[in-house]
Amino acid sequence: MKDVPDREPATPSPEPTDFIREAVRQDLASGRFARVHTRFPPEPNGYLHIGHAKAVWIDYGIARDFGGLFNLRFDDTNPVKEEQEYVDAIAEDVRWLGAEFGDRLFFASDYFEQMYRWAEDLIRKGKAYVCDLSSVEVSAHRGTLTSPGKDSPCRNRSVEENLDLFRRMRAGEFPDGSRTLRARIDMAHPNLNMRDPVMYRILHTEHHRQGKAWCIYPMYDWAHGLEDSIEGITHSLCSLEYENHRPLYDWFLENLGIYRPRQIEFARLNMTHTVMSKRLLLELVNEGRVRGWDDPRMPTLAGLRRRGYTPEAIRVFCKRIGIDKADSTVDVQLLEHCLREDLNKRAPRFLGVLCPLKVVITNYPEGEEEELDAVNNPEDSAAGTRKVPFCRELYIEAEDFAETPPPKFFRLSPGREVRLRYAYYITCREVVKDAAGRVVEVRCTYDPATRGGDSPDGRKVKSTLHWVSARHAVPAEARLYDRLFTASDPLDVPPGGSFKDHLNPESLRVVTDCRVEPALKDVRPGFICQFERLGYFCADPDSAPGRPVFNRAVTLKDAYARAQRTPSAV
Repeated sequence: MKDVPDREPATPSPEPTDFIREAVRQDLASGRFARVHTRFPPEPNGYLHIGHAKAVWIDYGIARDFGGLFNLRFDDTNPVKEEQEYVDAIAEDVRWLGAEFGDRLFFASDYFEQMYRWAEDLIRKGKAYVCDLSSVEVSAHRGTLTSPGKDSPCRNRSVEENLDLFRRMRAGEFPDGSRTLRARIDMAHPNLNMRDPVMYRILHTEHHRQGKAWCIYPMYDWAHGLEDSIEGITHSLCSLEYENHRPLYDWFLENLGIYRPRQIEFARLNMTHTVMSKRLLLELVNEGRVRGWDDPRMPTLAGLRRRGYTPEAIRVFCKRIGIDKADSTVDVQLLEHCLREDLNKRAPRFLGVLCPLKVVITNYPEGEEEELDAVNNPEDSAAGTRKVPFCRELYIEAEDFAETPPPKFFRLSPGREVRLRYAYYITCREVVKDAAGRVVEVRCTYDPATRGGDSPDGRKVKSTLHWVSARHAVPAEARLYDRLFTASDPLDVPPGGSFKDHLNPESLRVVTDCRVEPALKDVRPGFICQFERLGYFCADPDSAPGRPVFNRAVTLKDAYARAQRTPSAV
């Protein structure tokens, strides 16, 4: 076991609490453990998604709350599916979430030699044997939940023969799949995981860290508990699907006579309009259904970060959904609500127009311009103000004008007066159309006395529009994202169907003719702001100098918050 620094018994913080924290408190009070040490053990076979964020914040959050240690450990036992790209991306995501692991970055592959020696120990104790059955035959021999399994014909090999064969497996004498090492437990055990599970298989495949040093690789169920034991983990926190595997982990540790942590299971995160499977997400990537693991429509942390999600918003989301033992599905609107709450406090406001319609203020002097004061963030008194340029020709949002307005349309239309945000009252006097009859320009007059957006005579208008100065505006691209899946449960498909049948063809709309205020000309990728009235946007890595590209993180409309305010939601 790795050396663990001596510590005084941790003093648990009083809040928050849940069944895992209560169990940890009991363990500390009883003396079962004098410290707390957790780990997050991802397999490097894909990028982390929002479901992993919950697991990270359970593992790290409990270590933090109890003054303990937290490891990031890669369970890299399957070289066929693992890549260094995934290792790098996962480490970056965990750091981005704020889960500090310091120098405690470990790999299962670092323990391969120790695992091998322990496997030989079990062989010597008559607790493991080399089996010649194929994977299909092993499955057929396992039995069912209501019928016992069948012993392998190799089950009673001698210790000497098993040691010889296992060492020859390691030496590379046998082809892939020809032999395995299995634990010798009980083929009639009611838990199918205990029916002589496979511990090692032969794979003549290069490992991303070990190279060609190994041609036999440990199975996850053999390696997982051993890794926790080696690292001195006190509380091995897993999702519910590992509950039936816990007796096997304990069996290995008990029969080896080594340190055993306590495993506690919790319900994983399920979310509407989302799939939480790296295998399925990899399908979308490989088939070109998305632009990569960091596509902003993906539930991956890389995709959410590129879209404009903050670690703070994700942390609050994980706290609100809590920790439970029962599976449930969280509405994606809660995640979006948490982001709006966070960005409302921190994101600076700017003016941007997605679909520009030209406005000419006919009584504004030609060639003249001025600077107006705009509030950076009304929720942050320290954010201050900025200057925005104003001149005779402007752009407004095309949908903010209607030549023949429908009922309850209070924005700009012929003869109607509206407010320009931070600027003046304007009144539409004339409409200019092209040969096809489309409105291409609106001519207005302004009231100079309303500078700043207020009328000295107290008259009111029913609408305030966002705008940009045509002379100063910066061209930009906006990528407007919607849910990747139309169905609340994309996995709910008829026989023969696929989750991909629910892909939303309108999940991305690219607008290339946007205009934004000049302060956004050279923003760095990752910069997050609010386009007033339009939503929160994040500068994409595809941005170029003078040509920013913005991803819409989320709109301003908060259906989740609205639902919480209705009596039926109480």
